[in-house]
Amino acid sequence: MQKVSNRLVPGYRLGLSITFVGLLLIVVIPFCSLLVQGLDVGFKQFWLQATNDRVLASYAVSLKGALLAALINALLGLILAWVLTFYQFPGRQLLDYLLDLPFALPTAVAGIALAYLFSNKGWLGRLAAPMHVQISYTFSGIVIAMVFVTIPFVVREVQPVLEQLDSTYQEAALTLGARPWTVFQKIIFPEILPALISGFGLAFARSIGEYGSIIFIAGNQPFKTEITPLMIMFQLEAHSYTGATVIALVMLAFSFCFIFAIHALQHHVQRQKG
Repeated sequence: MQKVSNRLVPGYRLGLSITFVGLLLIVVIPFCSLLVQGLDVGFKQFWLQATNDRVLASYAVSLKGALLAALINALLGLILAWVLTFYQFPGRQLLDYLLDLPFALPTAVAGIALAYLFSNKGWLGRLAAPMHVQISYTFSGIVIAMVFVTIPFVVREVQPVLEQLDSTYQEAALTLGARPWTVFQKIIFPEILPALISGFGLAFARSIGEYGSIIFIAGNQPFKTEITPLMIMFQLEAHSYTGATVIALVMLAFSFCFIFAIHALQHHVQRQKG
C-alpha cells in the first residue's frame, strides 16, 4: 500500500498536537509526578517500604491471582468468542450483551454480589459447603472476582479476528482431509494468537490493579488474601503518603515491564507470521 503524505491527511497537525497534549496531561505528567515523589523518599526508606513482609505477601497474592485469572480468561474467553462467532442459538444476542456488563457495572456492586453468591448462604456457596469448599473470603474468591471483571477483554479482542477469518483456507484444508483440530491448530490459531496475547495482557494488567470487586470477597486476611491496592489504601488511611507512593511506584514499574513484554511478544508472533 502506498504511504499517504502527512500533508494530505486532513487535520494532521491539529490532531497530532491534541494527541501529544492529551497524552502529556493524562499519562506522562501523573506518572512522572509519582516517580519524582518516589525518588524523593530515598533508597533506604524506599526499600524498607517496598519490601515490608506484609507488602511482599500482597504482591504475591495480586500477581498469582492475576496470572490465574488471565490464564482462565484466555481459555474461557476464546471459547466464548468462538461460540458467539460461529454458533447460532436462542439467546445469543443476550449473551453478547451480558459479556459487556462487567465494563458497565460498578466494581463494588460486583464484589458484593459475588461475595454473597459464593458465601455459605449464597446459591453457589451452599452447593460447595457440603464438600467443605469455601470460596468467599479466600484466595479462590479473589481469582473469581478477577475473572468476572476481566473476561470481556479477551472476548472483545478475539471475537473481531474470528469474524474476519477467511474460511477459504479452512474449507480447502478440510477438503484435503485435514481434521478439524489440525485446521484449528495450523490455520486458525496462528491468526488469533496476537489478539489472544493482547487479551491475556489486558486481563492480567486489569486484575493486578483491581480493588472494588475484590475487597468484598477476599476477606482481607493479612499475608493470605490482602491485595496490593488494599495496601495502598491502608497507607493512605494511615496518612502515610510516602508508603502509598512507594507501593504504587513498584506496581507502576511492574505494570510497565509487563506491558512492554506483552507488546514485544505480540510483535515477535506477528513477525513469525510474516
